[in-house]
Amino acid sequence: SELEGILIMADVGVNTVMTFIDRLKDRVKKENIENPDDLKEIIVDELFIIYLNDDILVNKINYAKSGPTVILFVGVNGVGKTTTIGKIAWKLKEEGKKVLLIAGDTFRAGATEQLNEWSKKVNVGFFGGKENQDPSSVIFDGLEEAKSNDYDVILIDTAGRLQNKVNLMKELEKMNKVISDQIENAPHETLLILDATTGQNGISQAQHFKEITNI
Repeated sequence: SELEGILIMADVGVNTVMTFIDRLKDRVKKENIENPDDLKEIIVDELFIIYLNDDILVNKINYAKSGPTVILFVGVNGVGKTTTIGKIAWKLKEEGKKVLLIAGDTFRAGATEQLNEWSKKVNVGFFGGKENQDPSSVIFDGLEEAKSNDYDVILIDTAGRLQNKVNLMKELEKMNKVISDQIENAPHETLLILDATTGQNGISQAQHFKEITNI
């Protein structure tokens, strides 16, 4: 009962919680579990089984067979897209990749400078335009730069957009077209960044972004 309350308070979703508690009760009964410490391991195990849902978990980047790999980062405002790009850029650089960051967020004041700071911190390439410049034109020029300088991976930052703002979502559609016109089959990955505390609203965000771009 206490566990049920914790999960519902954490916004896991009532149906998922009920299913999960039923599965837990079955396992406790079948395996004669009496020690709460043993239960902790089973909780983690069962949550992971529900999460996988008989699927194979893949966390590897889909790299382009030839030419640069383009990774587009999308999400609502303030979830940490730019910081995440900095972390991934560092990881890829450590793997020996030549990385370019493109500042496609021309809307938020200081966004271009913030990404530039990250590029300096992790010692990778950077391309940015002017504030309030059309983001698609910045991305176009950045991709030209990437191709002429033989970059392996291009990470593109975008402005945070609420999933219910039609114009912003249309702008994302335009960016996708510019990218695919420039580089075949790109973007090769579109990563939706979510705040880990979002709860059920994360599903709504994923559904809306999925309508516009292949996250």
